[in-house]
Amino acid sequence: MILPQRGFKTSEYRQRTTRAQALMVAEGLSALLLTTEPELRYYTGFLTRFWESPTRPWFVVVPAQGDPIAVIPSIGAHLMGQSWITDIRTWQAPDYDDDGVGLLLDALQEVTTQEGRIGVSDQLESHVRMPRADLLRLEAGLAPRQIVGDAAITRRLRMIKSDDEIAKIKHAAGIADRAFDRVPEIAKAGVPLSQVFRQFQMLCLDEGADWVPYLAGAAGQGGYGDVISPATDQPLQHGDVLMLDTGLVWDGYFCDFDRNFHLGAPTTAVVQGHALLIEATAAAFEIAQPGAVIADLHKVIETITNPGGAVMSAGRVGHGLGMQLTEWPSIISQDMTPLEPGMVLTLEPSVALEDGKILVHEENIVIGQGGATYLSSPQAPKIRQLG
Repeated sequence: MILPQRGFKTSEYRQRTTRAQALMVAEGLSALLLTTEPELRYYTGFLTRFWESPTRPWFVVVPAQGDPIAVIPSIGAHLMGQSWITDIRTWQAPDYDDDGVGLLLDALQEVTTQEGRIGVSDQLESHVRMPRADLLRLEAGLAPRQIVGDAAITRRLRMIKSDDEIAKIKHAAGIADRAFDRVPEIAKAGVPLSQVFRQFQMLCLDEGADWVPYLAGAAGQGGYGDVISPATDQPLQHGDVLMLDTGLVWDGYFCDFDRNFHLGAPTTAVVQGHALLIEATAAAFEIAQPGAVIADLHKVIETITNPGGAVMSAGRVGHGLGMQLTEWPSIISQDMTPLEPGMVLTLEPSVALEDGKILVHEENIVIGQGGATYLSSPQAPKIRQLG
């Protein structure tokens, strides 16, 4: 097994910045103000779990010309200094009187004229990570400059992955594949579901994951009721369907897919339901190529798993994937985003069984010039059996 290289060459970050700056000119923006973890990391490579602390704000300014400027708490100076960013301005945070706003104001004023328009993320799946009071202070200090929407520039760029990004996602998926293959080591009748969850995360780490920030799943007779509940201490029973859905991380990139297992011989309904999921996934995979749009994937999946729309579904049947567990776009009937080479997606159909039970299946794919390629190992129609 050959590990992908951790991190990226400086040339990749420069290319991302140059592409963003070209879009900024087209959209009439003088700068981008980045405040969230994936935004900062996309342009700088600043990878840390310190974002788990809500105390400190972090900022990066991408001017229409020139290199990005980091305006960050002093605790992050050493790590940011290992990136390609050379203009790093710091303060001792938290500062109850001025928590970086003054430094940020100075940086933005330096790189924009008074007529400048500064873009911040403002569309679906985005937020501005700073206190509202500080944002209002920043807006007042920048006037007559305007803080406006960023025209989804960073979202648009992140949607198309480089070869190196795809290699990281594929490596993460391989780790999860190996962990799923070891589920028989930890799951059998009498073992509490909560213990299976804990031990599965250990398997992921043992196989090479950096961390496992997301693990969901369920277990129940003839299927399960949802796929987002935390694990209970209820022991697994003969006849249960066990589903585990993991989003593990390797070098800052996620995989996201699930696997179903049956304790003992499955019922006819479960056998047929699981086979239907695989059929729907394969059908979407076949049409997932340049020239199609996201809505086409939704249509083919729903035609197989939910003909006539008789059953209320979860809303979407897949999504983008990369630096975050879920990224733009969502595979829904209204999304007309064209498929392009470099897009990484999940395909996630579900089927309704009796008594309100469901089954869900998920795979990770990447769009290429000639069609899609699986990043996770595609499953056979026959559900995996335990015991």
